Amino acid sequence: MAPWPELENAQPNSDKYIEGAAGQQSTTPAKGKETSKNDTDTPVTKIELLPSYSTMALIEEPTAVEDPWNLPELQDTGIKWSERDTKGKILCVFQGIGKFILLLVFLYFFVCSLDVLSSAFQLVGGKVAGQFFSNNSIMSNPVAGLVIGVLVTVLVQSSSTSSSIVVSMVASSLLNVQAAVPIIMGANIGTSITNTIVALMQAGDRSEFRRAFAGATVHDFFNWLSVLVLLPLEAATHYLERLTNLVVETFNFKNGEDAPELLKVITDPFTKLIIQLDKKVINQIAMNDETAKNKSMIKIWCKTFTNVTERNVTVPSPDNCTSPSLCWTDGLHTWTIKNVTHQENIAKCQHIFVNFNLPDVVVGTILLVVSLLVLCSCLILIVKLLGSVLRGQVAVVIKKTINTDFPFPFAWVTGYLAILVGAGMTFIVQSSSVFTSAMTPLIGIGVISIERAYPLTLGANIGTTTTAILAALASPGSTLKSSLQIALCHFFFNISGILLWYPIPFTRLPIRLAKGLGSISAEYRWFAVFYLVIFFFLIPLAVFGLSLVGWPVLVGVGAPIIFVVFLVVVLRLLQSHCPRVLPHKLQNWNFLPPWMHSLKPWDKLISASTSCCRRLCCRTCCLLCGCPKCCRCSKCCEDLQEEQGVPVKSPEAFANMAMDKEAQDGVPKSEVDASGTKTISSITAL
Repeated sequence: MAPWPELENAQPNSDKYIEGAAGQQSTTPAKGKETSKNDTDTPVTKIELLPSYSTMALIEEPTAVEDPWNLPELQDTGIKWSERDTKGKILCVFQGIGKFILLLVFLYFFVCSLDVLSSAFQLVGGKVAGQFFSNNSIMSNPVAGLVIGVLVTVLVQSSSTSSSIVVSMVASSLLNVQAAVPIIMGANIGTSITNTIVALMQAGDRSEFRRAFAGATVHDFFNWLSVLVLLPLEAATHYLERLTNLVVETFNFKNGEDAPELLKVITDPFTKLIIQLDKKVINQIAMNDETAKNKSMIKIWCKTFTNVTERNVTVPSPDNCTSPSLCWTDGLHTWTIKNVTHQENIAKCQHIFVNFNLPDVVVGTILLVVSLLVLCSCLILIVKLLGSVLRGQVAVVIKKTINTDFPFPFAWVTGYLAILVGAGMTFIVQSSSVFTSAMTPLIGIGVISIERAYPLTLGANIGTTTTAILAALASPGSTLKSSLQIALCHFFFNISGILLWYPIPFTRLPIRLAKGLGSISAEYRWFAVFYLVIFFFLIPLAVFGLSLVGWPVLVGVGAPIIFVVFLVVVLRLLQSHCPRVLPHKLQNWNFLPPWMHSLKPWDKLISASTSCCRRLCCRTCCLLCGCPKCCRCSKCCEDLQEEQGVPVKSPEAFANMAMDKEAQDGVPKSEVDASGTKTISSITAL
């Protein structure tokens, strides 16, 4: 029996076997065999096996996969403070002060652009939003009321505006509190679109966009999941209506002062120079006032004087008189005394569009484009400034302060403290949209984690309802009870949602859903726009259209869709946790066509449809820039690179594993081309 080849001295020297490869091929078949004698003097043929060689490790240690949700290290790439001289330290201090001032300036214009954006949306879709409310026949349907609240708040970009319309309708007996509660729930959903739009501005960097979009949509998922549970509960038990009615009747509330305007005091002097709106027009349209449909929402006269006088007027018959004692006739006409209101315009407003006789839609479109440009520019500059300021020890201190929990026994208190901080900050700025939108870029650059942003967002929901309660307390006596009850419905709805989706860690489902959506949107960035259009426009519009047809049609179309969605969710949970209980065919989605269970075919389709526009834009850009040879975006560069034929040096591991055809024909295995790149090929013995 032949002995086992000795491989103790086998060294992974590739040059030995590469250089000898040509000689081995030209020898006789007996090459590599050696005749020797054993103890019985019997000739034994000894076969020497070439040692196997590979530049790649036979057993690779598992590499640690980096969690994409880990906060990045904001490293200080500048000169250390101890290495600076006196002049450098003074210059560094002034640079820090200048960056801080610039940050406040950009933040101011960012908040102002959000205010102007809300005004632009009201000019474009405010009257349409008022007409949504004017159809009282479908308000008894809670699902229709929910989508009306979503659409109106998306169109006017302000939950306080939609809530004030609901309060006016309830106070005028056009709507009861029972029908108003679903509209308030929808307004809570619609107000979360603002910070989602802000997150789209960080789509340039995939990692930042993943975190920013997840941090923005955690607000959406909290609102949608709360409505999914609490709307059927409210429709069945009316617990919000009964609870708020009990609170209002128990406590003897009196009219108070107006809600404090903290942020408006700073922003109004600037925004009122751009545009001022008469928001009463939307309320009048919602109240079915036909004269308001032809009014412009752009305020022209800011100072007016109203004079009420008693005048003798003619009426068709004595039945139209104000009272029998104030009614007489002269044989031809019937006269009575009525109060006649005369309004005199004193001073015009001082905004830009006061002297332009432009339609509301045109002015709204102009303001929409300009405010979005300012919003994007300010957001980009804020992110750049934060990236340059939050470095080194400053970043470490801020991240530890925001994201670190209390010691072990009191770790659970940290989240509830964050809720209070979010509520307090929202009360100061008087807008949950402003607070969450300002927090979105901080989540994107990695200063605030998703887990910490979630309780801050919940606090923002509470803070905006406390502002509404203070505003309701300032209402006149005729609308005090209704406005206060609506504001309390909004407050207890958010409290109920927090009790559902926060106290127990495994019930914090919005965080997991937001992270999943953030990962998908980071890979397919067009999906973020698709999500916005589908969930905030198309689905509410479809439900509203079906509600106009009738409740049976809505149930007939919606029930099968809800059943299919429920079936898909259950099947997906079983596939991920208990696949063995399913048939082999249902253990994955491969039995469906690729376009039904994967976004890759849709991504190819969208990329192909947008490639023509992209190429046209690139070529236009090349013509405008005067590129001397070609543009990187156009095909001429690809052709030029193919003509140049630049060689690419491959790693030795892959070069040794390659099987070159020329090696079999006796061509030398090591040669140097004109560019000095060494090409190595061999047949590796395994």
